[in-house]
Amino acid sequence: ESRGIDAVVVPMGCKADDYPAFLRALFRLTNVRGALVTMPHKVTTVGLVDEITPTVEIAGSCNAVLLRPDGTLLGDMFDGTGFVRGLARKGFVVGGASCLVVGAGGVGSAIAASLAAAGAGAVALFDTHRGAAEALAGRLRKHHPSLDVRIATSDPAGYDLVVNGTPLGMAPGDPLPFDVSRLEARTFVGEVVMKQEITPLLEAARARGCRYQIGTYMLFEMIPAYLEFFGFGTATPADLRAVAHDPC
Repeated sequence: ESRGIDAVVVPMGCKADDYPAFLRALFRLTNVRGALVTMPHKVTTVGLVDEITPTVEIAGSCNAVLLRPDGTLLGDMFDGTGFVRGLARKGFVVGGASCLVVGAGGVGSAIAASLAAAGAGAVALFDTHRGAAEALAGRLRKHHPSLDVRIATSDPAGYDLVVNGTPLGMAPGDPLPFDVSRLEARTFVGEVVMKQEITPLLEAARARGCRYQIGTYMLFEMIPAYLEFFGFGTATPADLRAVAHDPC
């Protein structure tokens, strides 16, 4: 409304079995620009669009679909984009940085892909399911052959950036995703959990003198990227918070 954009976002619910047919039918409407995709449909969407970005191929999931003028569908993934934009706004330089991503699921994979695209010096991956980390490493190496990609432990010592890309922190009593006593004060800690602003992980990181990024920063940085993807201009996180009356 503040930008004079003649568009609305309409929430829709769809069961997994019905989703492929529904998505195809949706884009037969004449006044649809695109779609934002949430769980559990992000992985399925990859196989339903005509073209995907390298980020989608690496992440293995898709959370935005654009209907192009020729009628084809382009799929992209913005979880990692929002995370990396947030880092830049916080003054963290990804270029050349050594990064540890804990969790090789959907959001962790997307963040790893965006860190690679932003010029990270090295990306180390850890997941409790080693096969998931190895598969992600293979996809990263395919698209970024010069990137130093490693399978690592969850030990955060020695990295410039450590990211919690797991759901740990969502539920009371969750263990921390890694040993915070091994964090160095120079290390920047990124969080994806949005249930509370300062998660137990960020509280521990702050106590050790680390700079950090809260989970909702990823969301507020993701929305401008969505606007740009759909051709609606852009916005700043400050603009969005003013509209949402968010105190952060």
